[in-house]
Amino acid sequence: MAVSKPKLTLELDAEGRLTFPEAMRKRWGLAPNAAVEIRTGPQGLFLCPQDPPLAKIYLEPTSCCNLDCRSCIRRSWDEPTGTLSSELFERLIASLKRVPSFSAMSFWGMGEPLLHPRIAEMVASASALGAETELVTNGLLLSRETARDLIAAGLDRLIVSVDGASPEGHAAGHGGADLATVQANVRELRLLRHEKGGAKPEIGIEFVLGRGNLAELKRLRRLAFEMGAAFIILTNLMPYVEELKEEILYWMAAETPWTNNGSPFSPRMIAPRVDARPENLAALNELFWSGCAAEPLPPLSRNPDADGHCRFVEQGAAAVAWDGGVSPCIPLMHSYRCFVLGREKRIRRWTVGHIATEEIGAIWNREEYREFRRRVLEFDFSPCVHCGGCDFSESNEEDCFGNRHPTCGDCLWARNIIVCP
Repeated sequence: MAVSKPKLTLELDAEGRLTFPEAMRKRWGLAPNAAVEIRTGPQGLFLCPQDPPLAKIYLEPTSCCNLDCRSCIRRSWDEPTGTLSSELFERLIASLKRVPSFSAMSFWGMGEPLLHPRIAEMVASASALGAETELVTNGLLLSRETARDLIAAGLDRLIVSVDGASPEGHAAGHGGADLATVQANVRELRLLRHEKGGAKPEIGIEFVLGRGNLAELKRLRRLAFEMGAAFIILTNLMPYVEELKEEILYWMAAETPWTNNGSPFSPRMIAPRVDARPENLAALNELFWSGCAAEPLPPLSRNPDADGHCRFVEQGAAAVAWDGGVSPCIPLMHSYRCFVLGREKRIRRWTVGHIATEEIGAIWNREEYREFRRRVLEFDFSPCVHCGGCDFSESNEEDCFGNRHPTCGDCLWARNIIVCP
């Protein structure tokens, strides 16, 4: 999710050197002799670590869910479901204490985090490390007790997943889920938050766009106000079953519109790329002109010549599945079937290490992982999304540029089509 970026003014010393504050050096891994990349452009200098340090963990507390949505990834895999053990989580937290750059933990994955019996304790443990915490939920299990525990744990952001702004629309997209229950649960959390005199957790909405729910957008701002949402994340449908492959809105996706300041009293809107078709733009513009403050996504890459980019790698993130396996991103955390621009594709999981046997810092610094990050930052993958599709595009095993598993040329996250918190 896009967040505000603090500004910092640095002065050159007498010898022409920049001195960075300790907190910034720690966050970006700027140790002595660390390599820093500088790019020049018409607006000035762009400076970033050559290899981003580990800063964020996407943690999957469980791959189980209390819903059975027709768009869910669990309809396309044959993996067993499970829940993260206390032992694995405690090992992860212990190892993160030795990672100075660690600063954020996001609790979600392919299941419902609130099903985990220790979810509030997990949030509290991450908060105790000084990490910014967020949790993505369908909101049905957000009882008064759970809400109170999450507030006490110091949760920074609660993102509620909705697929419709009306009871009928939400039920259709969310496996029959009752929107009124979700609204009541969020209302109770807000009351508890008010009683505590705090502003956290900040509440947001995540909305998955498809042909079937475009008409719901005109009611989304009202729903956001009713739920007290500070921001709305619009993302696109990733079809995991063939019946949904025609529901996507990004066959061409040539434009990223909606960049205005909006009203400061309206929720911020983070929008993905969609096709510039009249029916798509009409629905989105109605939401846009209702006053939502559009928060544009970052440029496609810090490498302007790259065909795509990976926010997971660029922000220094790793994904830890419920079984302790460490992957570079959410899309590589499981093996499954999906449909990319109508083409069936098999994604094979890539696990770099396991927190049961290794520290997360050691996994991050493994040469195989470092080499993968270098490859992704350059993004020298075959441009499968621009191509008619060959045998290579049927899986993420290899591509026509000679890259081996995992290949990323077909990744919709790398093209601002799928947007993650």
